Amino acid sequence: MTFFRFFDLFQHHHNSKLDVSFHPIIPQTQLLNPILSVTEQCLPSRIPLEVIMIIMEAAYDQEDVESNRGLLRSLALVCRDWSFPAQRLLFRHVSLDSQAHYLSFASATNQSTERGRLLGDAVYSMRASLDPNQPGRLSQLNFAQAVTRCPNLHELGISLYGCVPPGDDIVGSPDSSRMRRPAPSFDEDALALLRSGPSINTLRFSNWSENRQSITQLLNVWTSLKILVISGTPPELPSPVSEPFPCALEKLRMNFQTSPSVDFLRWLLLNSGDTLRALEFEREPSTTVLHYLIHTHHAMLTSLSLPSCSRATARVLDKCTSLRNFFVEDAISFPVALKKLSPRFEHVGFGLNKETSLQTILEAVKVNQSLQTVSVNIWNGGKLHRQLPSLKMACASRGIHLRITHDIQVFRGIVRGEHMS
Repeated sequence: MTFFRFFDLFQHHHNSKLDVSFHPIIPQTQLLNPILSVTEQCLPSRIPLEVIMIIMEAAYDQEDVESNRGLLRSLALVCRDWSFPAQRLLFRHVSLDSQAHYLSFASATNQSTERGRLLGDAVYSMRASLDPNQPGRLSQLNFAQAVTRCPNLHELGISLYGCVPPGDDIVGSPDSSRMRRPAPSFDEDALALLRSGPSINTLRFSNWSENRQSITQLLNVWTSLKILVISGTPPELPSPVSEPFPCALEKLRMNFQTSPSVDFLRWLLLNSGDTLRALEFEREPSTTVLHYLIHTHHAMLTSLSLPSCSRATARVLDKCTSLRNFFVEDAISFPVALKKLSPRFEHVGFGLNKETSLQTILEAVKVNQSLQTVSVNIWNGGKLHRQLPSLKMACASRGIHLRITHDIQVFRGIVRGEHMS
C-alpha cells in the first residue's frame, strides 16, 4: 500500500469539515511487474500507529462529539491496527445513563488488563444521568465506580432527577413540576469513592429535583475545581453551615428560574476573589445577585455574559475595568452598556433584531483599537436590519472578525469559547 486518498470521507462526514477515508491504490507499474510474487504485490505495508492517530485526530470534531461516534465506530472495524486508536477516541467523552451502560463501560475499562487501563486513561469527560424513574437506572454507587476508573478525567457532568410514584410520571411535564420531586442525597459510600477518584477541574451539575443540598455534597468532594456550571433547582447553603467552599473558581455559569441567595454565592465564592474571571448567566438573575457579584468581583472579571442588560446594570459596568469580553443576548440596553465598558474590550456579542440600534457598535468598531471580534446572533427580522451591511463593511475594513449566527445555542457556544473557527 503505497498511497492513500483520505479527503473524500473527510468532506462526506463533516460537510466541508475534514474527515478520513482510506482507498489503497497500487500503482500500475507494480501490478505489471512480473518479478514480484503475488504475495509481495498484495500484502500492504503497515501504517505506523502514530500516523493513524494523527489522521483520526484530524477527523475528530471537538465541537460536535456526537457526530464522531459513527465515524469512529466505522474506523474501529477497518482492521485490528485501527481498532484500538479509534476506541481510545470513542472513550474520550463517555455518557452513562443506565446500569447497562455502566456494565459495558466497566467491562471495557477492566483494570486487570492493559487495554482496559488504557481505555480508562483515555476518558477526558464523563456525563452521567441519575434518574430513579428509569428502568435499569444508573445507581449512585455504579456512577462513583465509573468515575474512579478514569484517572485522567477533567470534566464531569451530572444530571440529577427526582423520584415520582409509579404511573405518575408525565412525559413533557414542565420543568417547575419536575423540580418539585424529591431525590435522595448522595450516600457516604458513593461520596467516599468519588473522593478517592480523579481531581476534576470542571463540574456541570443540573438538578431537576427538590434536593437543594446535593450540590454542596459534591462540592465538598472536589477541591480542585476551576469551572462550575450549575442549573435547575437553586441551591441552598449547607445545613449546618460548613466552612466556605475552598476552591478558587475561575469561571461560574448559572441557569436558574429563581436566583440562588446572596448568602449561598458568598459561601461559594469566598475564596475566588482573586481568581474569578468569567460570569455567565443563561437566565436573568435577580438584580440583587447580579449587582452583588459585579461589586464583589469587578476587579478580576474579564468576561461577562447576560441574557439582557438593564440600564441599572449597565451603569455599574464601568467598575469592571478588566473586562475584555461582553455578551448580551437581548440587546435593548446594549448601546448603554457598551458606552460603560473599558475601552480595552476585545470581543463583544449581542442579539440583533430589526429594532436594535447599531450606531454605538459601529462607532466602537471604527475607533476601538483593542476590538478583535464581534459576534452577532440574528433573530426577529435582524437579517434585514438596514445597518447590518455597514457593520460588515466596518469590520472588514478594520480586520475585525465578524461572527454571524442565527442559532442562540451556537451563540452561547461562542460565549463559552466553542465554535470559534
